Amino acid sequence: MSVPRRPYVLLVALFLLVIGCSAGAVRTTDPSAPRGAAGPESSAAPVESLRPPAEIPALGPETRAQIPATARQAVVVTGQGPDSNRSAVMLYSLDDPALGWRPGAGPWPAHNGMEGWTDHHLADDLRSPVGVFGLTDAGGRLPDPGALLPYDEQQRFAVSGEGFLGEPLEGSFDYVVAINYNRTPGTSPLDRTRPLGAERGGGIWIHVDHGGPTQGCVSLTEDRMRELLLTLDPAKQPVIVMGDAASLAR
Repeated sequence: MSVPRRPYVLLVALFLLVIGCSAGAVRTTDPSAPRGAAGPESSAAPVESLRPPAEIPALGPETRAQIPATARQAVVVTGQGPDSNRSAVMLYSLDDPALGWRPGAGPWPAHNGMEGWTDHHLADDLRSPVGVFGLTDAGGRLPDPGALLPYDEQQRFAVSGEGFLGEPLEGSFDYVVAINYNRTPGTSPLDRTRPLGAERGGGIWIHVDHGGPTQGCVSLTEDRMRELLLTLDPAKQPVIVMGDAASLAR
């Protein structure tokens, strides 16, 4: 008696079909692909995390809070210590709020008050005031080099005599930018109005360095002063952030 072949043939066909599918799946898999490179357990391609806008380095929350939200330029003066008369100046800009503050120039060596820094500046204490102040007005003995800030050219900016180290003061006020500490913004740096009273001092400027400490101002070399005058833009409401490193880190 012969055995029917149809079930056997059907079984063989199904077996070959299964083998064929498996073989096809193996052939279509890239042998060079790392294991786990596909499938539900594979990790998705890394997505670059969104970074917060950059802050001005080394400034603490108290100092940052003093910078007006409208400011787009900042001159940062960092003293070497609370009693040091040497400091460094950096320029920062905020052209794109999404990116944050970006360095533009510096560091530039500078001098500050003979006795260093103070949170409560008084007349003749020989210390520079710590804080954030507007920069709205400029001037000097020399002609306007192309300043964007209002510039008051006056021979009254001429100065003579000697500094604390015996260095000549001549030319120190050839270029100045008034720091809005105890003064009326929108006036010549020579204006002597003192809203906080005369005892709180005034006449705090950025001016040309004479090679020694100041009575409370910040001083830069003449070429840096020219660069500063050509950079500070009243439309960007520039400020100066000044103090010793520890004070600025608060």
